[in-house]
Order: sequence, then C-alpha cells, then structure tokens
Amino acid sequence: MRMLMRPLLLTPRFAPLFWCQFFSAFNDNFLKTSLVFLILFRPGGGDSGALITLASAIFIAPYFFLSALGGEIADRYDKARIAQRLKLAEIVIAFIAVAGFLLHSVPVLFVALAGFGIIAALFGPIKYGILPDHLPRARLPGANALVEGATFIAILTGTITGGLAAKDGGDAWAFSALVMSFALACWIASLFIPPTGEGAPHLKVTANIATSTAAMLRHLRADARLWWGAMVTSWFWLVGIVVMALLPTLIKALIGGDEETVTVYLALFSIAVGVGSALAALIARGRIVLNTTLAGAVLIGIFSLDIGLATFGVRPVQTPMPASQIFSSPLGVRSAVDFAGLAIAGGLFIVPAFAAVQAWAGADYRARTVAAVNVLNAAFMTVGTIAVAILQKLGVTVPALFLAIGVATFLVALAIWRTMPKAD
Repeated sequence: MRMLMRPLLLTPRFAPLFWCQFFSAFNDNFLKTSLVFLILFRPGGGDSGALITLASAIFIAPYFFLSALGGEIADRYDKARIAQRLKLAEIVIAFIAVAGFLLHSVPVLFVALAGFGIIAALFGPIKYGILPDHLPRARLPGANALVEGATFIAILTGTITGGLAAKDGGDAWAFSALVMSFALACWIASLFIPPTGEGAPHLKVTANIATSTAAMLRHLRADARLWWGAMVTSWFWLVGIVVMALLPTLIKALIGGDEETVTVYLALFSIAVGVGSALAALIARGRIVLNTTLAGAVLIGIFSLDIGLATFGVRPVQTPMPASQIFSSPLGVRSAVDFAGLAIAGGLFIVPAFAAVQAWAGADYRARTVAAVNVLNAAFMTVGTIAVAILQKLGVTVPALFLAIGVATFLVALAIWRTMPKAD
C-alpha cells in the first residue's frame, strides 16, 4: 500500500529508469538535430535533403533489425544489467559523436547516429518491459504517462538544444560537454535500476534476427488482445511522426510564423502530450481504461480536421512574423488550440493502450512482446512518412493531409470501438 501511495518519481523502482530513458531520449534528439543543422548549413550542401532523410532512416532502421534481438536478450537476462551495459556502450558512442562534431565530419556523425539508433532499439524492449517487473498493475498507467510525457519533453529539449549548439557551425566544446554529460548521467541512472531477475532463463537467443523477428510477430498476431494493442499504439506513432513533420511547414508557410514561432508550437505540442498522458493516468486511477483510448481517437480526428479546415485555402505567407504577432491573430490562436488539443488527445490515446499491452503480456515473453510492438511501430512510421512524402511530391497540400489524418483517425476510432477487448 505504501508503494501505491508514494509518488512514482520518488520510488527507487521507477525513478532510475525514468531518468535513464529521459537522458537517453535527449541525447538521441540532440545529436540528430545537430547533425541536421550541420548538413543544412555546410558549404556546397546541394544534397542536404537526401542526407537529412538518410539520417532519419539510419536512426530508425535498427528498430526493424534489432528489436527482436533486444527483446530476446531482455527476457533471457536481467533487464537492469543489460540496461547498464547498453548505457556504458552509449558513452563510447558519445565519444564518436564528439569527434564528429569537433571535426565537423558528417560521416563520423552518421556513425554516431547509427550507434545511438542501435542502443535505442536494444533498449526499447527493456524500457517498457521492465515496468511490470517493478510496479504493480495499478501503477502501470501512471508510469507510462510519465514515460510518454517525459519522452516528448526530452525530444523537444534535445531538438531545441541541438539546434542552438549547431547554429552557425556550432560551439564544438559546448556540444561535447552536453553530449558527454548526458551520456554519463544516463549510465549513472542505469546503475540504480533494481535487478529484475531472468524472465526466461532457459530461452536460447536466436542469432538469426530475421527468424526471431518473424517468430515474435507471429506470437503477437496469435493473441488477439496483444495484436489489437500493437495496432493501436502503431497508429499513435504514425500520426505523431506525420504531425511533427508537417507542423513546421504549416506554421511557417500558412500561419506565417518565424523559426522561433515554430519552436513555440513544438513546445506547446510536446507539453500538451504530457498533459494528455497525465490526464489519462488520472482517469485510470490505477485501472486500465480503454474507453480513454477511444475518446482520444475521436478527439484526434476532430482536432486534425479543424487544423485542415482552418488552413485550407490560406495563401502562403511571404514574410514570417514573430510569435507575439501570430498569437494575436485568430488563425494563430485557433491553430495553437488545435495542436494542443491534438497532443492532449494523443496522450489520452496511447497511455491506456500501452499499459494494456504490458499487463496482457506474459512475464516470460513481455520484452519480446514490446520488441514486436516496436517493430510494428517502426513499420507504421516508415510507411506513413514515405506515403506523406509521395503525396506532397504529387501536390497534396498540408491542410489536405491534416484532413486526411482526421478522416482516417475517425475510421480507426470506429475500428477501436468495434474490436475493443476487455481490459482485464
């Protein structure tokens, strides 16, 4: 009972993991953004667009190839010990990132980004699979809310700090100090994660990652509830990555904001996801309430449609305006409300669904279940971004894409309503 009453961030069974994943998410996005700025503003950067796309692909590719291996390792061995070894290896990769930034070498930074992607893919099954090992089921919604909200805050702060660090060529020593400090903080936090024991001590880790990935996906598909949860969480990440990709263009071209205004909107979006996640945990009160996911889907549809309707037919703005001017205009206020509402709805949507997946997965297969879900998430995000890029190339406007997201999410909400399993 004492554990149920104590704030999660003060519990030794949750706080170390929370800070470990926060520092790790910050560093990932700090490095990615710094690399993007170096690519964009380097001399003779005619191939910048292709290189930036390649950077995203290099970071997300390990989720396809290594999530299954990470899941097997996490189920076979003590998750806390594996996390500590991964975060120790991350310090070495941080040194590579420092070398790349000191040399202003894009190839070396690509190597570091690939290394961070590999660590993230292997750590993913641990990050979510370890929560049910350390926390009672009643605390899972709250723990997931904190993890999801903190991840978005880390993405935002890492992105902003990375942009500042790389501006005008960047301050190499400031970059080095930040990336090394957060890598060390991440490893130190991991040392305090309590041991979990071995979930499946007799499991033989499969060297063939294609075989293990296929086996995990088959296992996921065989359980109707887990497959439902995987599809729902994958839709969240698809919508999230598409919205985050479209938001800067919409703000700059149609609403008329400058770079600082885009940052304000990104901050608003990230904070609102945290608010939605906290609201989902408050509604749950220790239970898994899947109706909250349904409500979140409906709200995502409503706010996406309103963003599309508000900006449909608006002519591109030629002269960007500061945030103070944007937020004094009706369109600026309406779009801010819509983006905040969309983000809050996203928090309501994802927290109960992922908590349900964790609760439904067996203790001896939990990390592999999370790994399989991560593979599907990565597949949805990749297909979604490629489809949006193709549609934009064919001339489909950003408002039209938001309208499409709204309609598609209403269809997803209908599917959720018709197929929603019982939480228990």
